[in-house]
Amino acid sequence: MNLLQSLEEAIKKGNRDDAVKNTKEALSINMPPKDILDALVRGMDDIGRRFKINEIFVPEMLIAARAMKESIAVLEPILVEAGIKPEYTAIIGTVQGDLHDIGKNLVGMMWKGANFNVIDLGSNISPEKFAEAVLTHKPDVVGLSALLTTTMPMMKNTVDVIREKTGNAVKIIIGGAPVTQDYADEIGADGYAADAASAVDLVRSLLVSLPG
Repeated sequence: MNLLQSLEEAIKKGNRDDAVKNTKEALSINMPPKDILDALVRGMDDIGRRFKINEIFVPEMLIAARAMKESIAVLEPILVEAGIKPEYTAIIGTVQGDLHDIGKNLVGMMWKGANFNVIDLGSNISPEKFAEAVLTHKPDVVGLSALLTTTMPMMKNTVDVIREKTGNAVKIIIGGAPVTQDYADEIGADGYAADAASAVDLVRSLLVSLPG
């Protein structure tokens, strides 16, 4: 097994120590930073695939994402120096009136693991703050989360305000326990993801024809 394969396996197993060690070793022998990044992304892609078929569950996904995060912290300065940028920029947040953030955080971790630049606005975010963030950061996608049925209407308000202030410049996806594809269609969102792994695939499918 070569060094990049070892790095990929460390991510799959959620072994933070090995992931960081292998990242540092790869950099020390001047391995191209893009090749190192690709190994990390492959590891997280496999985690997402296994999660969707119920081979692993949320705890394993979180452990892998944390290993990825620590490796990226080592690699990021080298990527910046080499001019290698994330494939997409995503804004994510929980809508106003809802303080839940576990699902949102997991989606954010998976997006980072897929080489997205993620701007996490937090929870209880007003429609106006979402729209302001879109105008400021010019993301490719916005992810709206809600866990309470009582805050689902705020998703529609947020979609409406973003569209009003920014046009159709950004894709909007929604997710959360009470949310469905039918509701996404009803409020004019571009998509719905049932879980964090699906959120990665959804964004890639929505943006595949757009510049990275």
